[in-house]
Amino acid sequence: MEKYKVLFIGESWFFTTTETKGTDQFTVGGYQTEIERVREYMQDYADITHIPAHLVPELFPVSVEKLKEYDIVLISDVGANTFLLHPDTFFQSKKTINRLELIRSYVGQGGAFGMIGGYMTFMGIEGKGRYRGTPLEEILPVYMKDHDDRQEIPQGFQPVLTVEGYSIMKELKGEWSYLLGYNQTEAKKEAKVLMKYGDAPILAVGDYGEGRTFAWTSDCAPHWMPEEFCKSEPNKKMWLKVFEWCVQKNSK
Repeated sequence: MEKYKVLFIGESWFFTTTETKGTDQFTVGGYQTEIERVREYMQDYADITHIPAHLVPELFPVSVEKLKEYDIVLISDVGANTFLLHPDTFFQSKKTINRLELIRSYVGQGGAFGMIGGYMTFMGIEGKGRYRGTPLEEILPVYMKDHDDRQEIPQGFQPVLTVEGYSIMKELKGEWSYLLGYNQTEAKKEAKVLMKYGDAPILAVGDYGEGRTFAWTSDCAPHWMPEEFCKSEPNKKMWLKVFEWCVQKNSK
């Protein structure tokens, strides 16, 4: 099958570890990303271009025309400040392009966009994701909270399919593995909530202008999405069906 061209931003981080051994102490650092895990379970239908969080100012497209080279744009676990505070603006007080407004325009003109949950998306840990009130909240099918929106479920939970007749859901019946958390949001009136946990949307989809968007409020990799969930057939099929719908193929 022809693969979707996916621009995937985030799902990367630097870390610093301090070790104390008796009276001696030292610090080590490094860089990690989960993009290869995502590539693996989307390999049959997605051609992913990855922009790590720290390279957003350098590599993120600076025009709607450049964004239109992709079938769908995804943001996972990287906060709004990364898009808004270009070094030229932050350090030199120069005007720069608002990349969140670019995404809004891209979707309004027929593009597809999805936000994936994590500690730095939606509102995230201590509210530092900071997407509430931004152009991305405007285009997504959910409203965000005004505080730390993480819901940690260490005992695990299984998402419940809610609109089984909808085209995205037709092939997703069956036993799902467990997730370990999500970002708490509120579905907009016009949104379709396709998966939920209690009253919380886990997967919601909606239209904006000529385009379509979705919110997957759990993670796309550990820790909220365990390895078993990543590798499961329902997970692989879910992303394919969401992509199909968002780019307006096989839509209902």
